[in-house]
Amino acid sequence: MNEITGLVPLAAFCGQCNCGCPQLFVDPGAPADRRVLLTDDFGQRVQMSADQFASLVAEAKAGKLDGIVVP
Repeated sequence: MNEITGLVPLAAFCGQCNCGCPQLFVDPGAPADRRVLLTDDFGQRVQMSADQFASLVAEAKAGKLDGIVVP
């Protein structure tokens, strides 16, 4: 992945390989509507506000995303 500077890492979603796994960051220097950054292992980025991310977390906690995961 391209070098990412100035970001605060929050989580890596895999963490077993160091091969560009999806990661979650906070960008303290970004505008409020783009402060949370999610990268994937293909070099793409999704930026969202803290409120949008909080909504995603709430829906995940409520089980609304459980159908995505295949056991």
